[in-house]
Amino acid sequence: MLTEKNSLRVCEKGHEYYKSSDCPSCPTCDKENKPKSGFLSKLSSPARNALVHEGIDTLQKLSEYTEKEILKIHGIGPASLPTMRTLLKEKGLSFKE
Repeated sequence: MLTEKNSLRVCEKGHEYYKSSDCPSCPTCDKENKPKSGFLSKLSSPARNALVHEGIDTLQKLSEYTEKEILKIHGIGPASLPTMRTLLKEKGLSFKE
């Protein structure tokens, strides 16, 4: 559903998309670049992109952060935390206290 706030964007690969935020992430590129496996494949595009941008690409690296630190990263919201907690727990890890 498009509103007046959405503007047409074109990414460097030529994909056209509408977005209301300043986030330059192209939805088509995000789908093409989504990992097929690993913990990042279980997260939403904004959360995945935010973690990768911060250099957090393994569960071990994720476990070095507190939940509050992770929530301060632009692109990660509280809805991502339960998934991250579950993925960490499956590997015997947890967020830093």
